[in-house]
Amino acid sequence: MIALREPQARIDAIRRRDPAALEDVARDNITRLVRTARASGLATEDAYDAAQETLLVFVQKADQFDGRASARTWLFGILYKKIAERRRAFAREETLDDIDAVVAARFDTTGQWLRPPQTADAAATAGEVMTRVEECLEEVPERPRSAFVLREVEQLSTDEVCKILDVSANNLGVMLYRARNRLRECLEAKGIHGSGDAAV
Repeated sequence: MIALREPQARIDAIRRRDPAALEDVARDNITRLVRTARASGLATEDAYDAAQETLLVFVQKADQFDGRASARTWLFGILYKKIAERRRAFAREETLDDIDAVVAARFDTTGQWLRPPQTADAAATAGEVMTRVEECLEEVPERPRSAFVLREVEQLSTDEVCKILDVSANNLGVMLYRARNRLRECLEAKGIHGSGDAAV
């Protein structure tokens, strides 16, 4: 289990804006911030900008860091807001799938798959699969995509993701379910089939 609270000495160092402490936080997280921003649908340049803006806000508000969550969780919370700001600026509006429609399209009344998952395509290389996953991730609506990236790509704990997105564990589960099913549908349409259920 990932510790969600920083040691008091590190909290104190961040709050007084100790250069070494702030540099450590930035160095430990910059790659993840950029990767998450890219996976959330931002172009490379915008992803770097969002990561830099996140670190700038972190430094500016360091004296407000209370340590109740890790510095990483706090950073991802800031990044999530920066990504949302950029999306609004780009006027990219995306709609969420109706969960009932997703379930109805996938399962019968007894809860069995209408079309069971197929085995993996042995001919697909890892590089091709990753390219298709990235393409399909672009088609997942913003909040489910963010939930998926934070939980599955960055491997943040459920508690951390819930704090960053300000959602309950149940809401997170629904978002992950939607993201996984959307990815599965997209990948299957591209000829890539998996063997696992998209269950949360």
